[in-house]
Amino acid sequence: MSRAFTHLMFQGNARAALETYEAVFPDFTIDMLELNGDDTAAPGTVRMAKASFAGQSLIVIDSPIPHDFDFTPSMSLFVEMGGAETLDAAFARLSEGGKVLMPPDNYGFSPRFGWLTDRFGLSWQLSLPM
Repeated sequence: MSRAFTHLMFQGNARAALETYEAVFPDFTIDMLELNGDDTAAPGTVRMAKASFAGQSLIVIDSPIPHDFDFTPSMSLFVEMGGAETLDAAFARLSEGGKVLMPPDNYGFSPRFGWLTDRFGLSWQLSLPM
């Protein structure tokens, strides 16, 4: 049987991102965290982490190699939230130091929807179901 994971590659700030997401979303859990040791070029960075979030499995790493690319908003984590207050609170926290792409509002396809890129470069779409 095949399994699919969302793979998130950070460049040195994966641990801070994981801690932020764990603080923002009550059901975000870090199931496994392996850090690079002192014998590596980037001690303390995330070698491999597995996280669970809203029924999804994530693999998170800090790339050991610098890259000229990062996350793109065209790939994002789309999260259906339980209520407007919860959406607004998560949006406020995730957008700190990031970039608001669409502020929370009624855009017709959702009674409340917001899109942002967080301070780590990861794109989030937060929505209330119709």
